[in-house]
Amino acid sequence: MSSLLSPDIWASLVALTALEIVLGVDNLVFISLMANKLPREARDRVWKVGLAMAAIMRILLLFAITWVIGLTAPLFSILNHTVSGRDLILLGGGLFLLAKAVIEIHEQLYPGTRHDDRVKRTAATFAGVLTQIALLDVVFSLDSVITAVGMADRISVMVAAVLIAVGVMMWMSRPVMRIVNEHPTIRMLALSFLLLIGVSLVAEGGGAHLPKGYIYSAMGFAVLVELLNMRMRRNQPAGS
Repeated sequence: MSSLLSPDIWASLVALTALEIVLGVDNLVFISLMANKLPREARDRVWKVGLAMAAIMRILLLFAITWVIGLTAPLFSILNHTVSGRDLILLGGGLFLLAKAVIEIHEQLYPGTRHDDRVKRTAATFAGVLTQIALLDVVFSLDSVITAVGMADRISVMVAAVLIAVGVMMWMSRPVMRIVNEHPTIRMLALSFLLLIGVSLVAEGGGAHLPKGYIYSAMGFAVLVELLNMRMRRNQPAGS
């Protein structure tokens, strides 16, 4: 009981929760874009299941922390760079995210190359979308858990931070999906964000560290500018 009143415990919980929410933004954006491929009645379900899978994945990895730490052990070397299991997972996830982002950007830029919208949504099955979300959840969760281990030394604090962060993301999910769906420019920014995250994952897998703070700050600034542009366009007189 006395440990629950420790300022260090609460400070770790607040800091780790904030970090988990920031690291969960990429999950949120990816699920939003994938959910948009499904019929309207299935979108809420894929949101809830996708975020629940993200929470379960993170908690399972936390309880398998010895295995997770073992993934950082070198497996082989290429050109004086040691490659670990974590590097391979990040590299594969980054390439998958790059491919998805490029395909989606191409469809947004050249809508004439797409099939009829109804056909496209029918082709995207609930199970297929969840499979893609699950694959990315593994990559995002691994990165999140390894970061969490460096910030807290109690599994209970880490699990609490993950659950709070997922709760916040579920609360944010509906407005995020509405904004992404209603505004094509925000959707393109979201795809650009995923493209940057994919590049950073590939770089991490290749041994180069790109601070995510720079990426999140740049995208946050871009979203702020676009929101100001949207407000300006809304306030302009009709026909001007």
